Amino acid sequence: MSEPRTDDAIKNIRPVQVTVFDWVGMDWGGRLALFLRVMGCVAMIKGLYGWAQVCGIIGEPGGFEAHIQSWQVTTAFFAVIDLVAAVGLWLLAPWGAVVWLTSTVALIVVHVFLPQVYGTNVFVIALCLLAIIAYLGLALMAAREQPR
Repeated sequence: MSEPRTDDAIKNIRPVQVTVFDWVGMDWGGRLALFLRVMGCVAMIKGLYGWAQVCGIIGEPGGFEAHIQSWQVTTAFFAVIDLVAAVGLWLLAPWGAVVWLTSTVALIVVHVFLPQVYGTNVFVIALCLLAIIAYLGLALMAAREQPR
């Protein structure tokens, strides 16, 4: 048996083609997956920020203990749940979206009904509502494109 000539092998080598990000050509399931991963990154940043506050790395003088107890409990809750949601969202696990929705709705509730904790920030409320609406819209469109 003869081996191929090295000249033929070299001619068959081609560079790897990397496609540019194509949002328009992506199906709804791909768009939903991308959205969930972006929200996973946001949840990771929020969770790490919460832990930085709990550990006293950032925040007011006096650290975590200088705040009222309701602020401490809420901050610790979001520090944990946001990191759990981030892992689930990145893995595209169904429970990740559930934990993320729970965290997002809880943050809206805290801002609307418990202003003594973080205050009432309309911008945060609007961003959370926009994220929930975007998720529901993408999930609906992804479900519609699946065969029955």
